[in-house]
Amino acid sequence: MTTNWNTLPDGTLQSLAAAGDRDAQEALILRYSRTVRACARPLFLAGGDSEDLTQEGFLGLLDAIREFRPDRDASFATFAQVCIRNRLRSAVRSAARAKHSALNTSLSWEQDSVEQNLTAPPGPEELLIAQEDRAEDLRRLKRTLSPLEREILVHYLNGLSYHEIARATHRSAKSVDNAVQRIRRKLARP
Repeated sequence: MTTNWNTLPDGTLQSLAAAGDRDAQEALILRYSRTVRACARPLFLAGGDSEDLTQEGFLGLLDAIREFRPDRDASFATFAQVCIRNRLRSAVRSAARAKHSALNTSLSWEQDSVEQNLTAPPGPEELLIAQEDRAEDLRRLKRTLSPLEREILVHYLNGLSYHEIARATHRSAKSVDNAVQRIRRKLARP
């Protein structure tokens, strides 16, 4: 008898996976792969491969599969997101350490960056300054990026894969990869 993994709820799959069922674990990984990519996309790790943070996110998902306890007041989806984000935060912190700073610095492409979550809540002055900085960053993006690069960046930040972006923009995956690399170089400039 074959099990249809897509019809099983997260809790059941997690229980089976935690008990060692590889098929259940694979089904959960496939089910949450888009979540992992969406959590990792806004972060950029200079000096790292484009998939490094995604791999860290998948390790966080594996932690969630192993450590989830259904008797707690959180769903598996919530717990998985927390584990994925914690793993990403740990990777960014590790890469940002002084001994790695020449090779590995992180750059967030979203307003709610991991580093901001590690500090105390900002006051009104900091909020205003941050809002002005974001507005300036947006103006800089519009001046710096071509229309195609802006379109690809939006798709990229929405968690689409290179192949999905290529289909949406009627370009090749290689063209999308080249555009993402140009965007990274342009955004890394002061």
